[in-house]
Amino acid sequence: MIIASIDIGTNTVLLLIAKVDNDSGKLIPILNKHRMPRLGKGLLPGKKISTDRIEKFYEILEEYNEIIEINHAEVILATATNAFRIASNSKEIVNDIKQKFGYNVNIIDGKTEAKYAFLGALQNSAKDKSSLVIDIGGGSTELIFGNNQNFSFLKSFHIGSVSATESFLKNNPPTNNELEKVNSNLNNIFGEIKNLRAPEISVAISGTPTTLVCMSKGLKEYDDSIIEGSRLTREELVNLIEKISGLTSLQIKAEYGNVMRGREDIILAGSLILLKIMELLNLPDVKVSSRGIRYGAIVNYMNENS
Repeated sequence: MIIASIDIGTNTVLLLIAKVDNDSGKLIPILNKHRMPRLGKGLLPGKKISTDRIEKFYEILEEYNEIIEINHAEVILATATNAFRIASNSKEIVNDIKQKFGYNVNIIDGKTEAKYAFLGALQNSAKDKSSLVIDIGGGSTELIFGNNQNFSFLKSFHIGSVSATESFLKNNPPTNNELEKVNSNLNNIFGEIKNLRAPEISVAISGTPTTLVCMSKGLKEYDDSIIEGSRLTREELVNLIEKISGLTSLQIKAEYGNVMRGREDIILAGSLILLKIMELLNLPDVKVSSRGIRYGAIVNYMNENS
């Protein structure tokens, strides 16, 4: 069976085309696409996603729809997260997408988002071990502790790389006062995890950690064969933060190349969120993966329809 899975996030819209063996349930990626319409740019709860963002988003869906048709996908899963949760015009957009493309968009809550992230990130890991999945999105961050049998802690925190940037890091580069303020707020937001037991496996997914590994390894272009399953140490992360916190977004983009495109103004905030989580849990390093919600949506679909 060929399944297409679209992850509609606050910052990115991702497409996965995958083959799933009906007997074993094994998921084999065929194609991944990554676009950044920044649907959540300037978005506040109860406000509308702007017209220019929607137009860019529809252009991406047009592109993705052609890819889906070429690959003869039998099932199409479209999953929307924080931007659609908080926008006042999300239902209108969902109806438009149904009319234009025939997709049924599933707007999932924070706990379901965390569940999908966990299922996607750990599909190839030892599922009996205690695990943590860290998913830093544009508008929220999900932390999921558990194993294949159950979750011991699952929460969506209302801060991500875009929202943290827009709320706290208003100067470019940020001032020392802004950096201190965001650090203080992150302590308050994530403080409750300090007493949680450190997991045997820690996996960080999404664009922030994969971009950070590219930066650490000096990669100007994203290469999944190098990034998937690699490790990012806390020491490496601290060094990167020290470097980029004194640079403007244009300087960051010039320094790190195409891998930074569309993320140059939010990578610092995402890095600070990841560092705070690692500090509170005393994690020396994390495994890095690009396999998140779009993978988890397929795993969940297969589990429900097995």
